[in-house]
Amino acid sequence: MNRYLPVARQHFLAALASTSVVVKSICAAVLLLYLLSWAVDTVYVLGVTPGYLFPPNFWIWTLVTHAVVEQHFVDVAVSVGTVIAAGRLLEPLWGALELLIFFAVVNVSVGLLAGFSYLLTYVATFNLDYLFAVRVHGMLGFLGGVLVALKQTMGDLTVLRVPQVRLKVAPMLVLLALAVLRLTTLLESTAPLAAYGYGVLSGWVYLRFYQKHSRGRGDMSDHFAFASFFPEILQPVVGLVAGLVHSVLVKIKVCRKMVKRYDVGAPSSITISLPGTDPQDAERRRQLALKALNERLKRVEDQSAWPSMEDEEDEDEDEVRTDVPLLSGREATSPAGGASSSKSPAGQESSIISFEDAPSNS
Repeated sequence: MNRYLPVARQHFLAALASTSVVVKSICAAVLLLYLLSWAVDTVYVLGVTPGYLFPPNFWIWTLVTHAVVEQHFVDVAVSVGTVIAAGRLLEPLWGALELLIFFAVVNVSVGLLAGFSYLLTYVATFNLDYLFAVRVHGMLGFLGGVLVALKQTMGDLTVLRVPQVRLKVAPMLVLLALAVLRLTTLLESTAPLAAYGYGVLSGWVYLRFYQKHSRGRGDMSDHFAFASFFPEILQPVVGLVAGLVHSVLVKIKVCRKMVKRYDVGAPSSITISLPGTDPQDAERRRQLALKALNERLKRVEDQSAWPSMEDEEDEDEDEVRTDVPLLSGREATSPAGGASSSKSPAGQESSIISFEDAPSNS
């Protein structure tokens, strides 16, 4: 295994070098705070503790710092890998500033939602451990948001071939894996599960309703609906419940009703609003169609590269013809000016008649 470490380090440094200063800064903060955790309890000071987040303590800075705090090397590797993956896959599409906004929105939302949920749990159970023994920290919340963003941009990408697993089901598969780990007590706390779940939720809400882009705000395409995160058998029920919740949020002015628009490429600049269509969904289908067309054209070119048998036969006939010497009229005539006989390579006589010196009838 030691022989693979230099190769892995080389790939890691190459991937890190190709990212922006935002990604490099976040990775540096994670590594620096991990080294600092050997001397100071960074999770207590910089992680989200529900009892200290709300008044009278109000440790508001932990909403920003909890994501870059780790205590174990494996967690550091997961955090750095998540940030680099976001920089390589999402930053070229969004830009460094939008990636930083997404990072801040998801992590602040995870801290608030997790702290508030543990506060409600304390109200229901009166157990002080939910207020002061729980520490929410790490990049699992941002990992959930990144997987949601990758589902939006490249959901049809195949992650595993046997069994076939596509990227669009990755957010819920990771959530299911964390739930199983918690049920088997391999996870000591519910904080990682809660952080990842709230990361998925906050990432989807931001990308669905609030992210600004050239076509407006949000993504109302059908393939990015909330029901698409669940198995097909549950999608009708989840879609109905999600529609009711969204209608309530629209009425209380938390969300605004989105209009789906489809831009028709025509000589005149006309924008037609059609139900159930979206430019991002159409663009995704267009890219898939172009990819399939390019693959078919490549296969046709590979097949046409083989020479045909007819061309080979024509080339052989041309070679035979060039091997037979051509005689001019002078060389073919006899001294008497009549016919002369010449032997072919096969030994047969052939008569060649020349009328060049024949007397004309006057």
